[in-house]
Formats: sequence, C-alpha cells, structure tokens
Amino acid sequence: MAKIDTKIETRTDARLDTKLDLDAMSIEDLATLRDNANAKLLEKVAARQVELEAEMDRLSQYGKPAKKALAAAPVAPRAKKTEKKSEEPDAPVAEAA
Repeated sequence: MAKIDTKIETRTDARLDTKLDLDAMSIEDLATLRDNANAKLLEKVAARQVELEAEMDRLSQYGKPAKKALAAAPVAPRAKKTEKKSEEPDAPVAEAA
C-alpha cells in the first residue's frame, strides 16, 4: 500500500511557504488545525453564497426569476405514462334477447 504524504503546504504570507508535518503534530494540535480549517471553510463558503445570491438578484432583473425563488416552491412528482390500451375489447359482449 502506498504511503500518503502527510506534509501539507500552507501559505501564510505571499512570500513565505511553509510545510506542516502532520505526523509530528500532537493530537491536540491536529484537532485545533481541523477546527480552524473548518471554521475558515465555513466562513469562505458563507461569503461566497452571499456573493452568488447578490449576483442572482442583479441578474433576475433581466427576465427570468432567480433559482432561489424557484427552489422554494415544492415540485409535485410527475405521474408515469401508462401503456396504450388495445382498441379491441377484452371479451365480446353478449347480445340481449
């Protein structure tokens, strides 16, 4: 089995590149790194969502409603198409006497 490279390059400054040696870090340090990375990721995702929603609002003035408005309305599932029934009756009808 191939060994996974546990050294992560980080950029703390545009001029400075550092590598983290995950194998050398303590469990507490790794947990802190994970928590900080998750917090930063959530922050960036939230900021990007705000940007995209603002862009959708600007674009919605050109005719089509924003997908945000469309996503809010529930969509009913479509019924399956049934097979065409044959034109011949299943059984002959008896004539009344």
